[in-house]
Amino acid sequence: MLMYHTVCSAKYRKVVFSEKVDGQLREICLGIAKQYEISFIEIGVEEFHVHFLIQTVPGYSATKVAMIIKSLTAREIFKRCPEVKKKLWVGESWSKGYFVNTVGQYANKEVIKKYVQGQGRKEYKKLHRQDIQLELF
Repeated sequence: MLMYHTVCSAKYRKVVFSEKVDGQLREICLGIAKQYEISFIEIGVEEFHVHFLIQTVPGYSATKVAMIIKSLTAREIFKRCPEVKKKLWVGESWSKGYFVNTVGQYANKEVIKKYVQGQGRKEYKKLHRQDIQLELF
């Protein structure tokens, strides 16, 4: 079982998240979970970035997981929420980079959850939560 804490920032650090975008992001991620061997343990949004606590299989590297999430969410958000594309001027919704860290011995699930919930924004908004699965897919 592999777990990653991944953070993706909106292009130009623009504030693009709204109630509508948050709902669509959650729905898109749950769709990704059905198609790929990726479980979203927790998804949380802040002003201009998203935290993902992800469980996956050893066949997916952290880079592959981030690529899947960033590409599919960007394409679908632009389709479902065209106002986001207008705010960003270009056809990219995410910044080029991302943060990823494995969840393990020194940063277990509870430590990472508290970190994600305590980030920047005064009000952390949880979009999704799921328990860890010992048998994945």
